[in-house]
Amino acid sequence: MLTAQFPDPTAESLVIRQGEVLLHRGATPAWVTHVESGRVALGLMENGVLAHQLGSVQGPLWLEVSCAVLGLPSAVDAVAETELRLRRLPLPAFRTWIGSLPPSAQGVLHDVAMAHRQQSELAVSRLAKDAEARCAEWLLAHAQTSAQGSVAVMLNQRKRLIAAQLGIAPETLSRVLRHLRERSLISGSGRVVNLVDPGGLRSLAGV
Repeated sequence: MLTAQFPDPTAESLVIRQGEVLLHRGATPAWVTHVESGRVALGLMENGVLAHQLGSVQGPLWLEVSCAVLGLPSAVDAVAETELRLRRLPLPAFRTWIGSLPPSAQGVLHDVAMAHRQQSELAVSRLAKDAEARCAEWLLAHAQTSAQGSVAVMLNQRKRLIAAQLGIAPETLSRVLRHLRERSLISGSGRVVNLVDPGGLRSLAGV
């Protein structure tokens, strides 16, 4: 039953028409939404159109609830693919409900939400960025600063595994690393990649 899934049976009920935007990437919604029925498309919008689609989700489900649990803006844009029936709960009321759960349940919910968020961000990165931008972002995320102030990445995984994380072929990864060396953004050819120009890499990655 819905009341077993939703923390407040008095929450607002709505019918949403096909094509309406439910979430905007980068914006923090004022509501937490539970889709009772219907299908929602997730992806990235350009010029008011969902130009890059990650996939669709079918109700009943909580829509992008990880951002509400973690206090983060939405990682994706969401558009109604069909007519939707949904219920909305104000974000403060949802957080109050989360706070009423046992600490152990809150911890599990937070960890699950964090894992989902990381997967969403990875999927969006693959969709929105080219291979060089993804590689630059990966290098920055795995960089370590030495006591001398140099910044480097230890390649502890095989290149094919790193390439799989980035959604590219191993040959593409090798080519991208070569291009980054030629542009003097990185140096090194073994297990250690030195980030010569972290600022340039951040600009390339768009972060």
